[in-house]
Amino acid sequence: MTPHLSTAPTATPRPQIFACHNGDKAPLPFSDIEYARRLSALRAIMGRMDLPAVLLTSMHNIAYYSGFLYCSFGRPYGLVVTQEDCTLISANIDGGQPWRRSHCDNLIYTDWQRDNFWRAVAVLTPGAGRLGIEGDHLTLSLRATLDAMLDAPELVDIAPATMAARMVKSREEITLIREGARIADLGGAAIRDAIAEGVREIDVAMAGRDAMEREIARAHPDSELRDSWVWFQSGLNTDGAHNPVTTRALRCGDLLSLNAFPMISGYYTALERTLHLGEPEPETLRIWRANVAAHELGLSLIRPGISCAAICDELNRFFAEEGLLHYRSFGYGHSFGILSHYYGREAGLELREDVDTVLAPGMVVSMEPMLWLPEGTPGAGGYREHDILVVGESGAENITGFPYGPEANVIA
Repeated sequence: MTPHLSTAPTATPRPQIFACHNGDKAPLPFSDIEYARRLSALRAIMGRMDLPAVLLTSMHNIAYYSGFLYCSFGRPYGLVVTQEDCTLISANIDGGQPWRRSHCDNLIYTDWQRDNFWRAVAVLTPGAGRLGIEGDHLTLSLRATLDAMLDAPELVDIAPATMAARMVKSREEITLIREGARIADLGGAAIRDAIAEGVREIDVAMAGRDAMEREIARAHPDSELRDSWVWFQSGLNTDGAHNPVTTRALRCGDLLSLNAFPMISGYYTALERTLHLGEPEPETLRIWRANVAAHELGLSLIRPGISCAAICDELNRFFAEEGLLHYRSFGYGHSFGILSHYYGREAGLELREDVDTVLAPGMVVSMEPMLWLPEGTPGAGGYREHDILVVGESGAENITGFPYGPEANVIA
């Protein structure tokens, strides 16, 4: 258990670290059984790698194993897991929120003195000669401080192993992801209804975001309501998948890109669609239909036993036959779960040529081909469709319901 250091901060002497269970535990997105399953899998990894302790520092891994999604604002956070204990290390600025929003114990560090975070880590890992860390999250500066404060333990990168564990979703996770896909469809409908000539991108985006947040608040009243967003792009702004919203007013003849992202307790889902305001030009229609055809081909390929690279090969072949491969913008899809545009990514489950991961039941992936034609080219703009699929024993289930293609998304 976490060493008892203090029950609350006191005026003198100022504590470096303390424990304070302020309030009762809040309902978390998953059951105690689910968190126990995740920790059991992590401890099995630790056993195979001969690690007495691990220090997780990323937002996605801390949220995955503890239930708490931190807001760093320049301060470090950690989760120390041993074979017996699991303890969240949080900054005093968060008060009792980390304790309430996690299923495990919590130790608070203060900023009265530099490196109190590492003093907390030292208390929780006494004498550990080997320590598991996330190699893709530990900076050179933090590595130097770790060595100085913890007597330079041997560091072992567990990031790839934890990523592999997160890639296969549990039944509870898939249930939550289904909810996210449903809410994304509602956001998409609100966005579509708000589109009209003269309306600004930001106004359309706010309509979609508000619809999603209202539904999350209704259907998931115990969740933290944060981080849902919409990127709605028009005309030239459609060229990038992650271009920010602007105040540009929509004009008849605009190519449009709808991107709705509801976030439920750190779990990301997405809906992305190409639309058009007014009748499309023939070349625009041709490019759009080709991207839709690639999307449908990709949907048909997602099944257990096929590799990410093999899916890419088939889609690249299709675009090459259409004379459009050189306009492809990025990979054809990715995993879902604990991730966001500013944290998390399961890079081992991206539909790219350099990823050989084989799809398996329980994985959840997107199919999202994108073509980008520069200004001055007939049919210029960005075209993107995006569905979410749950891989099963013999195939995959598409859990996105919003319609795609010119027949559904040309707005008169």
